[in-house]
Amino acid sequence: MYSMTILSQRRSAILEFIRQRLNDQGQSPSLAEISEAFGFASRSVARKHIVALTEAGYIEVRAGQARGIRLLDQAPRNALLEIPLLGRVAAGRPIEPDAQIHDHLLFDPRMFARAPDFLLRVEGDSMIEDGILDGDLVGVQRQAEARNGQIVVARLEGEVTIKRFELNDDGIRLLPRNPAYAPIDVGPGQDFIIEGIFCGLVRR
Repeated sequence: MYSMTILSQRRSAILEFIRQRLNDQGQSPSLAEISEAFGFASRSVARKHIVALTEAGYIEVRAGQARGIRLLDQAPRNALLEIPLLGRVAAGRPIEPDAQIHDHLLFDPRMFARAPDFLLRVEGDSMIEDGILDGDLVGVQRQAEARNGQIVVARLEGEVTIKRFELNDDGIRLLPRNPAYAPIDVGPGQDFIIEGIFCGLVRR
């Protein structure tokens, strides 16, 4: 069991930055992004703050993951989430939806930025720069609206894909995070809805 300690102003700001990124994008920032946000000269400075927050009991860091920071002050440790696995979602070109429940899986709620309503298995590599790989299980919270930059699961003309959401003066774009793929522009009158917001992933 960790004992919480009083944080410096800088470390409190870093913790809030992590919490905001988890809330907005469903994944924690990388060390490089923390360094850039706070003007650190190197990632090693950011790493020292992350180690201090870990030792203070505010976060945990999963080894081997670039975005492996999880908050520890968000949910009871002994409460497990039972989440249905619905099927697959394209991280590439959109694919046909698969709404059949394939399984129910149990997870520690601290694995996600918010409690998912369902899981989808990723198919494709268009989101690799956001750390979302082919075969990952992504947690999705049902929500019909999104802010710019959020990762969404969207249905376009009856097909489902996972991309970053962008709304500008020209309309809606779904942005991949792999330079090998082009953005998807949502045209006027196309059948488009947001099925939900990405809130974390599981790699099995």
